[in-house]
Amino acid sequence: MSRLRSLTSKLKPYGVGLLVKQTTAPRTVLSRCCVHSSGGKEPFLSGTNSSYVEEMYYAWLENPKSVHKSWDAFFRNAEAEMPLGGTNHVASLVDKDNKTSWTLGQGLSMAPAKAEKLVEDHLAVQSLIRAYQIRGHDAASLDPLGINEVFSDGSLDEHAIGHANIGFYGLHEADLDKVFRLPTTTYVGGNESALSLREIIRRLEDSYCQHIGLEFMFINDVEQCQWIRQKFETPGIMKFTNEEKRTLLARLVRSTRFEDFLARKWSSEKRFGLEGCEVMIPALKAIIDKSSEMGVEYVIMGMPHRGRLNVLANVIRKDLEQIFCQFDPSLEASDEGSGDVKYHLGMYHERINRVTNKKITLSLVANPSHLEAVDPVVQGKTKAEQFYRGDVEGKKVMSILLHGDAAFAGQGVVYETFHLSDLPSYTTNGTIHVVVNNQIGFTTDPRMARSSPYPTDVARVVNAPIFHVNADDPEAVMYVCNVAAEWRNTFHKDVVVDLVSYRRSGHNEMDEPMFTQPLMYKQIHKQVPVLKKYADKMIAEGIVSLQEFEEEIAKYDKICEESYTQSKDKKILNIKHWLDSPWPGFFTLDGEPKSMTCPPTGIPEDMLLHIGTVASSVPVDDFKIHGGLSRILKSRMEMTKNHVVDWALAEYMAFGSLLKEGIHVRLSGQDVERGTFSHRHHVLHHQDVDRRTCVPMNHLWPNQAPYTVCNSSLSEYGVLGFELGFAMASPNALVLWEAQFGDFHNTAQCIIDQFISSGQAKWVRHNGIVLLLPHGMEGMGPEHSSARPERFLQMSNDDSDAYPDFTQDFEVSQLYDCNWIVVNCSTPATYFHVLRRQILLPFRKPLIIFTPKSLLRHPEAKSSFDDMKTGTNFQRMIPERGPASQNPLGVKRVVFCTGKVYYELVKERHLKGMDNQVAITRLEQISPFPYDLVKEEVEKYAAAELVWCQEEHKNMGYYDYIKPRFLTLLDHKRPIWYVGRDPATASATGNKNTHLVELRRFLDAAFCLHSFKGKIF
Repeated sequence: MSRLRSLTSKLKPYGVGLLVKQTTAPRTVLSRCCVHSSGGKEPFLSGTNSSYVEEMYYAWLENPKSVHKSWDAFFRNAEAEMPLGGTNHVASLVDKDNKTSWTLGQGLSMAPAKAEKLVEDHLAVQSLIRAYQIRGHDAASLDPLGINEVFSDGSLDEHAIGHANIGFYGLHEADLDKVFRLPTTTYVGGNESALSLREIIRRLEDSYCQHIGLEFMFINDVEQCQWIRQKFETPGIMKFTNEEKRTLLARLVRSTRFEDFLARKWSSEKRFGLEGCEVMIPALKAIIDKSSEMGVEYVIMGMPHRGRLNVLANVIRKDLEQIFCQFDPSLEASDEGSGDVKYHLGMYHERINRVTNKKITLSLVANPSHLEAVDPVVQGKTKAEQFYRGDVEGKKVMSILLHGDAAFAGQGVVYETFHLSDLPSYTTNGTIHVVVNNQIGFTTDPRMARSSPYPTDVARVVNAPIFHVNADDPEAVMYVCNVAAEWRNTFHKDVVVDLVSYRRSGHNEMDEPMFTQPLMYKQIHKQVPVLKKYADKMIAEGIVSLQEFEEEIAKYDKICEESYTQSKDKKILNIKHWLDSPWPGFFTLDGEPKSMTCPPTGIPEDMLLHIGTVASSVPVDDFKIHGGLSRILKSRMEMTKNHVVDWALAEYMAFGSLLKEGIHVRLSGQDVERGTFSHRHHVLHHQDVDRRTCVPMNHLWPNQAPYTVCNSSLSEYGVLGFELGFAMASPNALVLWEAQFGDFHNTAQCIIDQFISSGQAKWVRHNGIVLLLPHGMEGMGPEHSSARPERFLQMSNDDSDAYPDFTQDFEVSQLYDCNWIVVNCSTPATYFHVLRRQILLPFRKPLIIFTPKSLLRHPEAKSSFDDMKTGTNFQRMIPERGPASQNPLGVKRVVFCTGKVYYELVKERHLKGMDNQVAITRLEQISPFPYDLVKEEVEKYAAAELVWCQEEHKNMGYYDYIKPRFLTLLDHKRPIWYVGRDPATASATGNKNTHLVELRRFLDAAFCLHSFKGKIF
């Protein structure tokens, strides 16, 4: 009994009115169970309480099923325990032949102690059961090393570890063999409705305090909690057939021997092996098997570097020789790109699942070393695959995300990704998260790496159940993974599997962990590998023989050796063999574009009129819109009738025309439905009916592609990663992400740098995502002015010193060779064309568009239908078309610019009367640089001074990009002078007056023809 008493220090009573501190007297908790009136305290069976019990008893005598199960159990026990023939016997308290005769009050008042004890003991047992369900994981044996335990309460004795510290709420040793009715909130009874306290405790400890620790009682859904209880509490439920155990052993052999083989052959190479958590491979395969059994056809995975090669080999089934040849330093790279290290690469594979005999497609998404950055990318790709299959509930396509313990707790993008999990336009209907919990992050101990007890606590924010499991118990791991797969495919919600393991080597195989974790690694060096532990167990049980086990090892070793021999024959490394998102039919079989031409991007005039008409109306009946919106729609209709478009209408026509051609359009970001600047209004809201909306874009054509426009959560990193993943799935979709202000994209810089800018070079992954970044210096301060064009231009891969060959297909070839396209449109028409060109090109490149703010309503920033109808194209450069172009020899200065500043320059030129002396040319496409068009313009004005004018500061904006390219084009014989704001640290001033002074200064300089006289470039 001393063991039972000591349990109270660990698990405190849980339940309404049953929470007490460790120091509370055992019976205090029971007094809280008593029912009290609104007045003073009264005994349990007197006054109003006695009357209530009398009524319950009378009803029970009439029909035991008419009262709650707890009252039924109470009265049955009361009758069973009172001596027959005694005045205290409940049955004698009532004349059973005449139920209207009541003597119950007097009878029960004679035995209040026994009745109260019975109620209190049952409530205490229920609280005990609930305590195990809530806190049992604290006492579970989760650490294979036996050195780290989780303490969720600072008041607990750190040396009092294990199930021996769970409290019994005042129950005594004499109660251990007493039989208690089980509540409906537990399944430990199996087919039995009552058990002795001793047996209840034993079964609870088997369920909650062994090698599996469960966190689920925070879920606010009774059905889901009951489902989990049933899966883990039912006696004998965690059973495996001998065949399943043999399969598990074979998978462990492959996982372990693969790492052993790499260690033998390349002992000095980094490979980020899985030693210490080899069970991860059978765990993933179990999840995939169970999901396939439940109807899943496509699994998309994301993971960090640790164990990646093993996953590629034994889960995705990448050819071993292609993996092994990656270790050959003499292997020549193909000309497909820069490539990436082997433990970052992805893979796509279709095969038959051997367990279910069903077809399964597996995709492991390539990712950088930026841990967890791949999470939203995987979710976006999963959402897209579900969308294109019409898999609304996620029954056919699912995602699995693997994490390291330190990154899962430390990286904010994990939180951002979780918060997308239940948003209508972002949900993937449940993700299975598998945490490889090495209990260390590089060299950092968990105590220094997180403030929460577990690395998985972030999952609580979305009510995801968390299953902790000791990774040295393979059968427990398999069971948990099967339950996780069933959970996801039953409730379509996220679930976390925490594989508590260890890392046998350092962060990589070359690292020495004893510097910082000497005691942990002394224990690790003694640790018996999980394969040997499980094999010994299987042999002892007679499930396999030692000979069979050794033959299984020899068979896989032979496969590795043969693949190793074949890998030596490979001379070229083809990155395209590691593609994670192929687009069948879009490219040739060699992965090349089917042509190097782009058709005209204009559309018929009647189509422009039709789209404009729908954009100006409410296409559903009985739909009341805001009065201000009515005026906006009326203005659109007037523009349509006049064959003119503004920015919002041009966008509408680009989207609408692509929808007619079967191209799905998805626009996502913060406030994009209305538009940050209240210009878009793609979702109309009924003014009298809550949540009734209308999207006119989906009412354009009878058989159009769907249009998705969705306000996102207030996230850039997570949402941009999501949209990037969505765009990966198909080339036949226009996927756009719009920043609330262009300045805010820098919180998603990791996605831009590691995926968008360099994704094709590293992983041969084409992507046509479009970034809409509101940009413009308008006196709104340093966080609402600049989309940082200099950063995108600096990462552009075209060579500023290489003079290009102007071939017939120069424009398209230049786009094909670049890593992304950077534009700053100055007219609605060019915006319209560049959006359509994005789809009509025979390949896909990311498109960065610096979109306007004030130009959205600028009276001069409008375009005619003539600039958009059939036969027209995107203009990479818009040359001077005014009086200056009629007399090039009379032009003193040519001002090159881009974007909004053009309108300020034109206005200033007119005010100064210099329309004949100064030509103003706009670059709509900045990168790749339009050498051919700029060459024509500078040759046309051969005698003129060349100036680049920008509204951004000199160390920002475009000047550092365009200057060397101009000089290359000019053979360094003519300068290109700078006009704009001086260098600065902040992107813009926060003072309106300073903003205007700066603007006046550089406008004056732009039209002062003597500004650069005598200067040397």
